[in-house]
Amino acid sequence: MSEVRASSADDSGFWKTRYTVIGMCFAATFICYIDRVNISVAIIPMANDLGWDVATQGAILSSFYIGYLLMQIGGGRLADRFGGKLILGLGVLIWSLFTIITPAAAFMGLFALYAARIGMGLGEAVTFPSVYSLVTRWFPHEEKVKAVAFNASGIPIGTVFALVVTPVIVLYLGWEWAFYLFGAVGVLWYLAWNRMVSTDPGSHPGISEAERAFLAERAQASGAVNDAPPISEFLKNKAVWAIIVAHFCNNWTLYVVLSWLPKYVNEGLGVAFAAVGIVSMLPHITSFICLNVAGNIADRMIQRGMDVTFVRKLLQTIAFGGLAVCLFLIPTVESSWAAIGILCLGKVFSAAGVGGFNVNHMDIGPKYAGSLMGITNTAGTIPGIVGVYVSGLILEITGSWALVFQVTAAVTAFGMVFYLLFASGEKQFD
Repeated sequence: MSEVRASSADDSGFWKTRYTVIGMCFAATFICYIDRVNISVAIIPMANDLGWDVATQGAILSSFYIGYLLMQIGGGRLADRFGGKLILGLGVLIWSLFTIITPAAAFMGLFALYAARIGMGLGEAVTFPSVYSLVTRWFPHEEKVKAVAFNASGIPIGTVFALVVTPVIVLYLGWEWAFYLFGAVGVLWYLAWNRMVSTDPGSHPGISEAERAFLAERAQASGAVNDAPPISEFLKNKAVWAIIVAHFCNNWTLYVVLSWLPKYVNEGLGVAFAAVGIVSMLPHITSFICLNVAGNIADRMIQRGMDVTFVRKLLQTIAFGGLAVCLFLIPTVESSWAAIGILCLGKVFSAAGVGGFNVNHMDIGPKYAGSLMGITNTAGTIPGIVGVYVSGLILEITGSWALVFQVTAAVTAFGMVFYLLFASGEKQFD
């Protein structure tokens, strides 16, 4: 009787080992974004010291995404093959070391700085494919959106931390220390990660037998993947393309806001540099809260018997539709607080997407979630290069922040329509 009960419910107590795993993944995502975003603030004094124009700043910000793009698919395949623990751990260590050497590279010249930023991108590229590979092995179907939402909430909270703390570090210690200190945090995380996490429940020394049995029955995938289909096979599927396009359109907004929001607040809205972090953090705080709420709602909708495809399309339509409207409205207001308020409202809507395309990989191919995430995040990385650079060119040529937001809104609206037409919540790959 006890064996049946263990297989149908997790009686391992309040704190589950899988909570530790996702907590450490959240910490990795948090560190990923403080290391990625700090340069968006630090680049303001860096540009003054080193004489960079706006186009050069855009190229520096964009160069990170070259490395990030190149390693997405490889990172996903490696995570599914060798385990998310190993690949994510190495990724954090690599990007942290490149973060630490960024000041030295900047003083050596633009070529060295581009190389450091690309190297940092290569390290960060494995983050989300590794996390997705871990979630499909560590969480039951009915908890996966909450797990992904909690991990994704490390993006806004890491961004907020970087936006608030980086100006303080810059003002009191100099911009170089924003890279030294944040890079050191990743090295400390790596030491803790190796002690606290395993690739799957079966290999974790501290997991309870009840939780191990529960996950053996309910987790969507287990073990290494030695026979993954070729990439071309994935690309023949229209449901995969729905996620690819949605990921591209979602990340156009994400990366433009991450890279240019501090400058928009400082120059577009006229907020003093010392207050840039405080004002810029508000949309990200909103996102942190709403992502976790949306994750719980999405799981509850499916637990109550709603069709998975319907839930994914409904939530993604709310996310993209609401965000596009808000982006179109931002340039129509003159008050800085009104503009930030509308952007916060956009983040409320966009959080619904965590129950849309964000977890759709695990619906259509749970065994290959890392590989699928690597494929779609490759497309999702292109806006980090193109969108960020194009936005910089728009500002250089026209000086129009309104045009930046209007282009971003149009991309978002296209993503909504494409996903609504072609997405599916049914398993496509065994």
